[in-house]
Amino acid sequence: MLLFLLSIGLTVIFGLMHFVNLTHGSLYALGAYFGYTVARLTGSYWAGFIAAPLALMVVGFFLYYGIIRRMRQASAMNQVLITFGLIFVFLDIFRILWGDVALGVEAPALFSGPVEFLGITYSAYRLFIIALGLVVMAILHLILSRTQIGAMIRAGVDNEHMAACLGINVERVFFSVFCIGCALAGLAGMVAAPILSVTPDMGISILIPTLIVVVIGGLGSLKGAIAGSLLVGFIQTFGAVVAPQLAAVLVYAMLAAVLIIRPAGLFPARG
Repeated sequence: MLLFLLSIGLTVIFGLMHFVNLTHGSLYALGAYFGYTVARLTGSYWAGFIAAPLALMVVGFFLYYGIIRRMRQASAMNQVLITFGLIFVFLDIFRILWGDVALGVEAPALFSGPVEFLGITYSAYRLFIIALGLVVMAILHLILSRTQIGAMIRAGVDNEHMAACLGINVERVFFSVFCIGCALAGLAGMVAAPILSVTPDMGISILIPTLIVVVIGGLGSLKGAIAGSLLVGFIQTFGAVVAPQLAAVLVYAMLAAVLIIRPAGLFPARG
């Protein structure tokens, strides 16, 4: 579900804006740091939970108008170089402001203990993450399939120029989607903080699995983000138990198979 929260923002940005945003992992880490800071100042996990996505929307606003919009028409290689450079900028910002040590965020008291689930003792906070991912999934599905803004997003993904000819303000749709993607990255960072700790390089370590999810699922597709994140998550989790020596290889083997059989991904938004 953490992979889903990250990949859905990234895949729609890729699919709609045709922009290779490698900074998405750094935004995830920034959300974790914002959430950590607010939670520590207020003494409340939920304050950080609310503040992280809101703060990342503001960061997304400045990032979009400062860099992303200027680079949208650039070549893919230039986009990669710019966003790859931003990864190191954010990495140094994290080290300057918060140091180079792992920071911990306590899970909320409501979900701090274990629960019995189908005869198995399981972390209540991990069940909360699963439930949160399902809720976000349902909300995004309703927005994309049942609302006018969802129709605009799907039209922009399918054919940007035709959507503009039909009177859709594609630039505004791009901006909204980018900010929502940043907010989801911030939410994922805060949700992951009590489990993974907050470190400067946490965004780098999660970036490759997220990109694999996007490629496997297909660009611009909610269904693809769901399928890709579940496949990668299950293979990583069960692979570590059943065949720990092959766990990392299995993910890349699946990626290679998908690229050979379905180069556009399992459920691409475009034909």
